Amino acid sequence: MNKLKYSFFVLAGAISYGLLSTAIKLGMENGFTVNELVGGQYLFGWLGLFLVVLVSSKFRLSKKLIFSLLLAGIPMSLTGITYGFAVKELSASIAIVFLFQFTWIGVIIEAISNKKFPGKDKWLSISILFIGTLFAGGIFNGSSLYYSASGVIFGLLAACFFALNIFFNSRIATRVPAYTKSFYMTTGAAIIICSAFPPTFILNGALLEGLWKYGVFLGLFGVVLPVICFSIGAPKVGAGLGTILSSVELPVVAIASIIFLHETVSGLQWIGIVLILIGIIVPNVYFIKKKRQQQITHVA
Repeated sequence: MNKLKYSFFVLAGAISYGLLSTAIKLGMENGFTVNELVGGQYLFGWLGLFLVVLVSSKFRLSKKLIFSLLLAGIPMSLTGITYGFAVKELSASIAIVFLFQFTWIGVIIEAISNKKFPGKDKWLSISILFIGTLFAGGIFNGSSLYYSASGVIFGLLAACFFALNIFFNSRIATRVPAYTKSFYMTTGAAIIICSAFPPTFILNGALLEGLWKYGVFLGLFGVVLPVICFSIGAPKVGAGLGTILSSVELPVVAIASIIFLHETVSGLQWIGIVLILIGIIVPNVYFIKKKRQQQITHVA
């Protein structure tokens, strides 16, 4: 049952990510830019992980491994950057549909890496998740939607980078303590973020005007908790199941927007959310049944 325990770590990381869009929208309503909010997220997230590593971790890494972890953090930052451009070019409901293609992309990446065809439980789960994502994204609500070639490309790139982020978490430095691994990966991500969004907010007074509150929240739920949770859980559950479990992010986004932004979610979107939850449960139920059959066979 240890695999189930590690599945909860992946779920916790995805739930944390699901809170980010609501926090960013609230920050924008209070006058802060996306650049400032994303920059603040990685500033406070990096500082939080630095303090954790400073206090609790004495694990020493080779220069080669440090460099590998810095590179492994790049997909994390590229996910945020490309998804931001996708939202700018597309309607929100369409952008999130493209982002959530990471579910099947992640399974394909794992299949190529393992040279093994995905099991029927994963294909069933992917099918349910795909249909659920279309419903939850609101594309069947009859509202006018618009497409942009660049927006579609950015949305699919965000999906690829998020799938790669989970894949690298499941494969690189699996024996390194989660705090240490997370710190170096976040450092790599922060370097890219600072290159794309220069941290001018440090000097222009935005922090003292209230940005620090959003930065702390976004840093905790957008960097510290999810990165540590994925570092602990992803190596144990694998990239394929990890991407499936991460789909819980979409229902969290919907629920958080209802509670904090007072947005409405249609009946069709609720159907999509339920389908996504079913798609997440399917591979775990399959795993439990398989484990029980193995125990029965072993006893017999």
